[in-house]
Amino acid sequence: MEFLCSLASIKKAKTVLVGVPYDGTSTFRPGSRFAPASIRESSYGLESYSPYQDKDLREIKFFDIGDIPLSYSDVQLNLKIIESFILKLILKRKKTICIGGEHLISYPIVKAYKKKYKDLVVIHLDAHSDLANSFRGEKFSHATVMRRIAELVGFENLYQLGIRSMVREDRLLPKRKDNTCMLNLSKSEEYLNKIKDKPIYVSIDLDILDPAYFPGTGTPEPGGVTFKELLTFILLLKNFHVIGADVVELSPHYDQSGVSSITAASVIRELLLSIND
Repeated sequence: MEFLCSLASIKKAKTVLVGVPYDGTSTFRPGSRFAPASIRESSYGLESYSPYQDKDLREIKFFDIGDIPLSYSDVQLNLKIIESFILKLILKRKKTICIGGEHLISYPIVKAYKKKYKDLVVIHLDAHSDLANSFRGEKFSHATVMRRIAELVGFENLYQLGIRSMVREDRLLPKRKDNTCMLNLSKSEEYLNKIKDKPIYVSIDLDILDPAYFPGTGTPEPGGVTFKELLTFILLLKNFHVIGADVVELSPHYDQSGVSSITAASVIRELLLSIND
């Protein structure tokens, strides 16, 4: 099943929706590998029209290419597969919106984009800083992904919003900048204006949302934002040079109501309409 209103062919698409069903390093509540399928199914409960943007999915050119075939257990192999798959789409001049899966998938995607965009900026929305250098002996995991990404793009080019769970060492990192580990989204526009016309990659961990609104995630954290606050940020993106994005960490089975999957589908609809220029 493809996402609502996907084109039948990639040929005319400006943006490609890519499922990345991987949760091999999830340590608390796994299950995000089921998210791409759940989000696609839930998209058919939405209207294609967004009253927030006065735009319709039927008016834009995007293609849902399906899921990347991945190994169940080999982390390094999966990182290579994801990077190679995304790089091929970038070289075809396609934007990508990737549906996770756990947050580690962002690393090989950013690595692929960095090969084309040398001055790449990453905006990271999350409850957790993900800045550990290693986690339970692993340098590549959902808990270390932003440390690895910062090593790719530079800490000065990593903007973190919504962070409300971290270890003290994250605050003491010698390379840490004022743009990392920010608690709320209130400075979003200010920081976007600083970035100006640089290429931006956006990574949205859905646990940035308060678990009262979004319980279907592997590591829920109280004190999060509302859907409308997240939407306000997404609407800002239409004025900037966003070259790709991912939406990660829905674990649909932890919300039997299905509301979390519908919320995730809504986030993707708004992203598609906002960045598909």
